[in-house]
Amino acid sequence: MSDGLYRIDHETHYVHRGGVSISQHVAHLTPRTLPRQRVRWHDLAIEPAPASHVKRVDYFGNAVDQFTILTPYDELRVVGRSLVAVIGTEPPSGVDAGAAWETVRDELCYRRGARYAGASEFSYPSPYVVTAPELAAFARESFAPKRPLVAGAIDLMHRIHEEFSFVPGSTTIATPVTRVLADRRGVCQDFAHLQIGCLRSLGLAARYVSGYLLTEPPPGQPRLVGADASHAWLAIWSPQLGWVDLDPTNDVLPSYRHITLGWGRDYGDVSPLHGVVLGGRNHTLHVAVSVTPTAEDAVALAETAGSARPQD
Repeated sequence: MSDGLYRIDHETHYVHRGGVSISQHVAHLTPRTLPRQRVRWHDLAIEPAPASHVKRVDYFGNAVDQFTILTPYDELRVVGRSLVAVIGTEPPSGVDAGAAWETVRDELCYRRGARYAGASEFSYPSPYVVTAPELAAFARESFAPKRPLVAGAIDLMHRIHEEFSFVPGSTTIATPVTRVLADRRGVCQDFAHLQIGCLRSLGLAARYVSGYLLTEPPPGQPRLVGADASHAWLAIWSPQLGWVDLDPTNDVLPSYRHITLGWGRDYGDVSPLHGVVLGGRNHTLHVAVSVTPTAEDAVALAETAGSARPQD
């Protein structure tokens, strides 16, 4: 299994037709440190310079940059740069064994006197992911009675990849998952939300994962869909295996070509950048993402840069 050391450049550029007087923003642009992923270096550049900039950790354990700009401006540029080492992992074993999905569903239901399952908070509807009978009906084709949980989730991932078309611009982030189900098209955020909605409609726990893909694949390997922007997938909770990541857009179990930014209930919890502005009128948004393999000696160069800040 391959490992990788990657340089990530994520640039967000807003151009406003009218001047912005004041703005406040929240950014999720720092990759997480995980057993399979280590952040060697990270830097966030903001133009114009913010009057205040606070770093914190949110409820889900994601790193957050929160900043306020008091200087009037017409353009805002936020650039996140990171060096991330990723350890390749083998697909989880035993996906055709383990607990049946109904057993896991029942364990997620709280009963007085029983032990509380922390993952159960991801089994309920959230602002961008509803639960609905039509989602449950679509999911049940993959979840026959007594079928092992992860095997059913992987089959559902296969079906979404086969039956839905990746069509940029066909949806907005506010497009309901039930509409995506009916239209059979969308982008990576839609497919992640769709599978999460299907799983939660069965009473299972699933969370939204925000991250990146390797922009150019190794020789002989296919280029993954969605590599030109931030990417999204999901993870399902298994009592035996923990959180198992699934990428329905590319029909793969994420490994060394996926870099995790953060996770939450849905896109709203971990959107790369959002905020509130006073003034500005209409605006245009340009986002550019690049994830490229990086030589080990680039780490030392980056860590000596004056603006660098190491990650624990």
